[in-house]
Parts: sequence; structure tokens; C-alpha cells
Amino acid sequence: MRKLVALVAAIALFSPMAGYAQDGRATLESLAKAMGTTNLKSIEYTGTGASFAVGQSAVPGQPWPKFNLKTYMRSVNYETASLREDAVRQRAEAQPRGGGAPAMGEARQIFVVSGDHAWNVVGETINPTPVALADRQFQLWATPQGIVKAAMANNAAVQGRTISFAVPGRFTAKVTVDGQNLVEKIAAVLPNPVLGDIPVEVSYADYRDFGGVKFPTKIRQSAGGFPSLELTVSEVRPNATVEIAVPDTVRQATNPYAKVTAQKVADGVWYLTGGSHHSVVIEMKDYAIVAESPLNDQRAMAVLNEARTLVPNKPIRYVVNSHHHFDHAGGLRAFSSAGVTVITDEANRAFIEKALAAPATVSPDALAKGGRKGTVEGVRDKRILTDGTRSVEIHHIAGNLHADDLLLVYLPREKMLIQADTYNPPPPNAPAPTAVNPNSVNLADNITRLQLNVETLLPLHGRLIPLAELHTAIGRAP
Repeated sequence: MRKLVALVAAIALFSPMAGYAQDGRATLESLAKAMGTTNLKSIEYTGTGASFAVGQSAVPGQPWPKFNLKTYMRSVNYETASLREDAVRQRAEAQPRGGGAPAMGEARQIFVVSGDHAWNVVGETINPTPVALADRQFQLWATPQGIVKAAMANNAAVQGRTISFAVPGRFTAKVTVDGQNLVEKIAAVLPNPVLGDIPVEVSYADYRDFGGVKFPTKIRQSAGGFPSLELTVSEVRPNATVEIAVPDTVRQATNPYAKVTAQKVADGVWYLTGGSHHSVVIEMKDYAIVAESPLNDQRAMAVLNEARTLVPNKPIRYVVNSHHHFDHAGGLRAFSSAGVTVITDEANRAFIEKALAAPATVSPDALAKGGRKGTVEGVRDKRILTDGTRSVEIHHIAGNLHADDLLLVYLPREKMLIQADTYNPPPPNAPAPTAVNPNSVNLADNITRLQLNVETLLPLHGRLIPLAELHTAIGRAP
């Protein structure tokens, strides 16, 4: 009798779940059929509109800078999990503020992902960009048909017109289906090096039939609560030929974030390069300072380990953050997990405090795993760190269009200045720019205003240069 009761209870408990799973699968198959997803292997669509440089706002916590999309094409191959985005974009504001290329004029940008490889194409140059991998993989599967395929492949739960699922370590998604059995909205959460978890929403409207495939002609997307894409689709090509091969240079490349090359530029001062973003290590009497922790946890840990090797038996007490842009603040959570205090501009302090307190649940990072709380100190105009022998001056860069919270680091004894994004030296013998960058003019003006005796610049992009090169670039006699 006890066995019979247990059997009846088990049937009562699990049969509804089995029926629910079958109903959910049937719902997804019906959705796939209605949207023309079932036999869709690839898709290519073009349009115009606007994009926004996520993480590059002029003011911490404010909307991302806007760019007009002169041309836009996205090509997707679902079978090879590949995407190529090819756009020509130009600044939308009369007086452009914030980061993101192009700083002036217009530029063609090509962003690619295939499997677990992400890269950018600039002219003939191919640059591995693994920091963009999570977002680009999401963009691939967040296309209207892609999200249906991803839901079917990841045991999605279906409740009414809501479909929920997760791709472990990559994103979670909640999909809303409208009354016409078409994907209307995607509410997702992705991992982000600065914010921990970042909410992303995509909405689709004004569907049309393109060769048996229903596709929206209006696409809107937001990231972190601010617009990131507004697109009017003009043409859609289902099952277009989309062949995206991973270049050998990308497949064979060593991890650009793990490569740290230390160049001693003065006693107790090292310029840490390798990859696209740099840092500087400064040894004090009883501790060390790191200027800048960019990109992500991996880069931050590589910089931390190198700093500990260069300055053994002394704690890394401070990391100076040049500004809030995601590529320059992406390692602060990792430094905070190691107990390092963040120094940033006072205008950025609240934003960084909130970012360090944010959860990272989709892909837990070092800070989330370690359980520490970050410590942040703000600089209003100037702060001096000194041990009686070496002084490190931290100054606010006033009036720069790139960001309101820019800091520079000045070493008076060494006559060296560390800065990010106000002047990025091009490779030696590169053609002179066609226009003077106002951010670089502003840097020179701030050096004069602060009466800094600078001989050498240590840019956090590019290469070490004499100050005279900055003056030449802006057409100003030293």
C-alpha cells in the first residue's frame, strides 16, 4: 500500500511537469514556424539609424554618446555561430562629447565574432578583441530568429507568452511574444567588467514578410538603462551566403590581456604595455601605486602580478583610475578584490562605488567570488601622494570633451605625465591627422594651466613620447 501511495504521488507530481515541458516545446516550435525560423540557416539585413557608444558617456552615469549610422549591415550564420557587423557611423552632436570612435568625422567599423573568437577589422588590420566576446555572442542570438533557436537549444521555460532561459556564463533572457506569435521584446542580463551584471533590452516592431521569414523593420536596444541602438531595417536576405572564417592571426594569437611588458622609465617607475591599454607602476617607500587598471579581470590580474614582481614585499595600496569609460575602468573590480583602494575623480566616485557594489551573477568575477567591498577615494582638483622622497601628483583635467572626470598623474621629479585618451600617439611615421583633435589641445592647455614641467608623456594608449610630439600634433610651438 505504501508503494502504491508513493507511486500515485509521483505520478501526480511529475506528470504536469512533463506535460508542461511538452507544451513549452510545442509553443517554441509554433513560434519558430510563424517566424520562418525552422529552416533558416543565415540572415543578412541592412538599414540606417543610430548607435550609441556603450560605456563611453561624457558624464558618469549619463546616456551613451550618439552616432548616426550612415550605413549598417549585419550578417549572421546560425550554423557556425558567426556574426559580422559593418557600419559607417558619424558623430550626431554638433560638439561631440564622450568617447567612442570616431572622435570627429565618420569612420567605418567592422565587428566580428565566430564561435569563441571576437575581432575588429580596421582597414587591413585585424585586431583580436576578446573583451567584446560576450556582447557579440549575445547580439548574434538576440536576433529575432536567433533568440528562438537559442531558447530551443537551452531548455527554455514557457509560461503564457513569456519564454525564459539561460546560456550559462553568457546571458540570461526573458522573451516576450506578441499576439501575432512574433518576438516582441528580449530582456537580458550579460556580464560586464565594470557593472558586474548589465541589463540589456531589445524590442522589435513593424514586422514584414521577407521571403517567408517574418522580420522587424524597427529595432531598438538599450544597455545599462540607456539607448544603444535604433535601427530602421530596409532590406532582409534570408539564407544569404554568410561565410565568416576566423583569421589565423586571431586563432593563433596569444591572449592580448595576459601579455604585460614592463619598461623601466625611471628609478621605481615602470611603463606596462602589451595589447591596446597600458598601466604604470610607481614604487613608493612602503607601498606601490598603479596608474590605471583597464579592460577586465584578466588584464587587471596580469598587471597586478607584474606590479608585485617589480615591487616585491610592498603592498599595492592605490590604483588611480583615469576616468569612468568601460575600457579604462574594467579592471577596478579585480583590483578591489585584492584590497587595493581606487582613486578616481570626485565626479566619478559615486558611479564607481555603485559599480563595485553591484552583483555579478551571470559570470561571477573575482570581486563577486571574494566577497570584499571596494574602497573608493575621490579627487576634486588635486591630490599629492608622497613618501618624503617621491611625490605623485594627481590632477583633474578641466574642460575636456572626452569625459568630465578625467585625471592625469604627474611625477615632478621625473618630469613625466600619465594620461588616457586626451592624446593617443599614432605609430612612428604615420601620416599626420587631417584635423587637430580638440582633446589634445585641451591636454596641452591643462599642462600650461597647472604649470607642470613635463618632458615625457606616458600615454595609456600608444607609446612613450616626448612632450614636443604633442605640440607638433596640435600645431603649437613648444
